[in-house]
Amino acid sequence: MATYTAASISSWQPRGLAVLRIVTGLTFLAHGVIKLFGFPDGAEPGRQAIASLMGVGGVLEVVGGLLITLGLFTRPTAFILSGMMAVAYWMFHAPGSLYPAVNGGDAAILFCFIFLYLVTSGPGAWSLDGARRR
Repeated sequence: MATYTAASISSWQPRGLAVLRIVTGLTFLAHGVIKLFGFPDGAEPGRQAIASLMGVGGVLEVVGGLLITLGLFTRPTAFILSGMMAVAYWMFHAPGSLYPAVNGGDAAILFCFIFLYLVTSGPGAWSLDGARRR
């Protein structure tokens, strides 16, 4: 039976962080694709005018989601997106109720804090930021 120590598990930390970054980026990108292109059909909120607040949010979600997925300019991108998600929560979700389970703001909170974590931790393994440093 294999014995797992804290050191052996910790050696996987950069790859675990990369998986978190990539999945978060792709999920965030998907939110933007809905707002900019209305894909997939029937997804809420659907296609938005690009000059609207939701349209600008869609642009940030697509561009930011792509940059986070690739691990390119990770820290500054994550900083901007973390702030965007904090604003989204307080502007669109909290007025209905402060409770995320009631106001539907769970994703906004999670995105906000995952992006904040990426600001402090960096991109992890498998990133263009890492390739640029080498």
